[in-house]
Amino acid sequence: MRLEPRLETPWVLWLAAPAAAIGASLLIAALLVLWSGADPFGVFGLVIKGALGSQFALFETLTRATPLIFTGLAAAVAFRARLWNIGGEAQFYGGAIMAALLGTGLLPLPAPILIPILLIAGALAGALLLLGPTLMKTRFGVDEVVTTLLLNFIILLLVSFLLEGPLKDPMGMGWPQSRKIIEAAQLPKIIAGKRLHLGFALALAMAALVWFINTRTIHGYEMRAVGFNARAARFAGMKVDLVMVKVALLSGGLAAMAGVSEVIGLKGNLTLDLSPGFGYAGIVVAMLAMLHPLGVVAAAIFVAAMFVGADAMSRQAGVPNYIAHVMVATALLTMVVGMLFTRFRLRWT
Repeated sequence: MRLEPRLETPWVLWLAAPAAAIGASLLIAALLVLWSGADPFGVFGLVIKGALGSQFALFETLTRATPLIFTGLAAAVAFRARLWNIGGEAQFYGGAIMAALLGTGLLPLPAPILIPILLIAGALAGALLLLGPTLMKTRFGVDEVVTTLLLNFIILLLVSFLLEGPLKDPMGMGWPQSRKIIEAAQLPKIIAGKRLHLGFALALAMAALVWFINTRTIHGYEMRAVGFNARAARFAGMKVDLVMVKVALLSGGLAAMAGVSEVIGLKGNLTLDLSPGFGYAGIVVAMLAMLHPLGVVAAAIFVAAMFVGADAMSRQAGVPNYIAHVMVATALLTMVVGMLFTRFRLRWT
């Protein structure tokens, strides 16, 4: 038995792969729920109700999905060009640091000017954090998986230092947090009284922009070509190293915008636990979407619904909310297998 590359992938397989991944994750979660002594149908019903069963639940799910869309897009852009960006957490916190540094009164500007500055500055910080590992990869052949992964821990230590030193809130009662973002730097709420903010609309706009770049621009064609075969792209005259740099700047900037939106749209300040793993979850979102920018939106909402719904379910059914983490992890594993069979077929010899 051997794997043979497919000359053409049927569209049915592209739809079946994510559906099979989600189905397998639900099946495994159901077995774990049975093991805990609860009714799987009742538990899943509570998850759906907790995520989508009311206006409050729906807005909470969309709020949780906002940073996942940004980090999912960041992973999708990088992975399409075979730049294995595992440093979404570092880039997320890079954007959050810039938002906390510039949005606490350092720039006394009106909101229409200050908010774009914060977004651009945060995106630049994230882009530079990925640019270093990318240049090390293109110039010296250093594995970017290692460098981007280790950078996550370095930036977290930097955040800890800043919150205990230069950025520490003197009115924070000793808690490691930055000063509050000034009112002019805060993203407006989409609906008054709800936590859903303008960052969600911005995330949707970024998804549409990435789709346009991928399908309607030369840069998108170059990214796909380098991802399929970098040697062939170089032979065709493409500047592969320059393409990788552009990919790094776009991917790092998108992940950093997630950090900016969380600080100025939701939390209001920088803390060490600002991200519960958005950078890593973005990889799952990108894989579930099969690296499609518009699919990232649907995948992010699905993952967010699992986490929000699991929190509500655990309070009512007594089942640990870690079941959501199991579902997301198994969805990633099964999706990787599904993507393998969209590109290869089994042949018996």
